[in-house]
Amino acid sequence: MKWLNVVIKYRLWIGVVLLALAIYTNIQAGFWPSFILYFLALIAIVGHFIMGPMRLIQSYMEEGDMEGAKKVIASIWFPGLLIKPVRSVYYTVKGNLAMVENDYDGAEKNLKKSNQLMQNSTLMKGQMGQAEGANKLQLGMLAMQKGDMKQGETYIRQAIRAGLPDNENNAAAYLQLCSIMMNKREYRAAKEFFRKAKSYKPTTPQIVDQIKQIEKYITRMPG
Repeated sequence: MKWLNVVIKYRLWIGVVLLALAIYTNIQAGFWPSFILYFLALIAIVGHFIMGPMRLIQSYMEEGDMEGAKKVIASIWFPGLLIKPVRSVYYTVKGNLAMVENDYDGAEKNLKKSNQLMQNSTLMKGQMGQAEGANKLQLGMLAMQKGDMKQGETYIRQAIRAGLPDNENNAAAYLQLCSIMMNKREYRAAKEFFRKAKSYKPTTPQIVDQIKQIEKYITRMPG
């Protein structure tokens, strides 16, 4: 589908060229011969502003090319014109990029915007519930990094209730709750959350390593 990515990347300029051809055809031959060009130009230009080039970000994120992802985000001039589901993804990606740069305040601001859009969109409630869960999990981890364990626990519990997209996210969520319970000295709850985290059999090296570290001393805990 590389051709589709090319179309999306240059959709605005394709629309501008089609519009220019439509105007020329209109002048030379009248409106009806130019109608299809006007129509295609409208689809391309409006599509650029309400859908954006968000599809292009996926390959950059999968390859770990944060600079490429930033360029795509920077090419969106008017994010307020994006339809709500796409705008939510836009703010989620901005939040993720801010986290990579250790800009936790910026990350929290953008993730909260994304979360608000998810909650207000009936379309997204029906089709992207797991995205809301992943978003709340990130907010929870951010809160914990800032030392706000209470808010972190609230977000992570909300994430689990909303639903998470895969075993890795579920394992990460329960490990975070395990850490919170350990800090609160609620050892029985910590052990239960640890057991749930392991049950998802995560394969991400960072999560696997965290499980190994906790496993060294969790069995010694009372309860």
